Amino acid sequence: MSLPAADLARVLRSQDDPAHAGKEVHVQNLTIGAHILASDASGIIDGIVAADRAGLNTAWLTSGGPAPDPLAVFAAAAGETEQIGFGTSIIPTFPRHPLAVVQGAVVVDQLAPGRLKLGVGPSHKPAVESTYRFEFTRPLQHLREYLTILNAILKEGSVEFHGERLHCEAQLQAPTQVQVMASALRPNAYRLCGELADGAISWVSPLAHQQRVAIPAMEEGARAAGRQRPSLVSHTPVVVSEDADAVWEAAQAQLGFYPRLPYYSAMWQDAGFPEAEDGTFSRAMSDSLVIQGSEEAVAERIRALPSFGVDEMLAGILRLEGDRAAADRTIELLGALARES
Repeated sequence: MSLPAADLARVLRSQDDPAHAGKEVHVQNLTIGAHILASDASGIIDGIVAADRAGLNTAWLTSGGPAPDPLAVFAAAAGETEQIGFGTSIIPTFPRHPLAVVQGAVVVDQLAPGRLKLGVGPSHKPAVESTYRFEFTRPLQHLREYLTILNAILKEGSVEFHGERLHCEAQLQAPTQVQVMASALRPNAYRLCGELADGAISWVSPLAHQQRVAIPAMEEGARAAGRQRPSLVSHTPVVVSEDADAVWEAAQAQLGFYPRLPYYSAMWQDAGFPEAEDGTFSRAMSDSLVIQGSEEAVAERIRALPSFGVDEMLAGILRLEGDRAAADRTIELLGALARES
């Protein structure tokens, strides 16, 4: 899923068209961000700048393998943007010591104070072990220690931590305004986010599952820590299109591999889709996940996200074969909703 710079540029031009004047949409208590993807760092920065001009609240980047480092990209984009927030979803924890992540996060925070949402997470056993040859063991323990270190040094300015998995002693010149977030799919991860993170970031998870599982687990973790439930950032595939078959084909191509990953398979089974046990991505799963339909129908479903407990929409725009205008329509709607929120 992506938000290509070229698509955003076309939308920005189209917003000057009188045909779009007077169009009003309203959404409350919802931050709207989008996953931005391009073939190189320059293209990603162009996409972030265009998203900023369109009025989106957050530009989200994934991280992994040899792809451009998101913190470096955000540092470069900071001086070219005005208001947009920057989110990592996610930086894998196993390949980088938390202090190495802090180095990049501090740069972004100094260049764009208060605009960074630092999302981290253990990723998945197949990816970590095949790419890095690290042993993927006790991921939540690793994440707990990682979050403890990040919270201390980024929010308090110093850390002295010696855990079972990680060790860190360091001091900054001053605390930062970075928000520390983490990925989550199942109850224990959401509980940990409720306890230690500023937000939990879902990915390819149906809204009903987030409402039934994520929110109670986050609230439980927050109560144990004596604080309010943090934000839920919901990765939500979306496209303005009434061609249901084309949307299904796009969802299969762009999302269909997730149930073949063990953690996602378990999450989908927990959500009531037993077909995920053998790696199947069914049309029913797609329908539970993807927001699609007319502009009015999509807008209405986005407006309803807070009723599921969602605080931020991390939009993943589906690319439809033979209908590039669908992405344009979707981006335009997201920008309008973000500006009115």
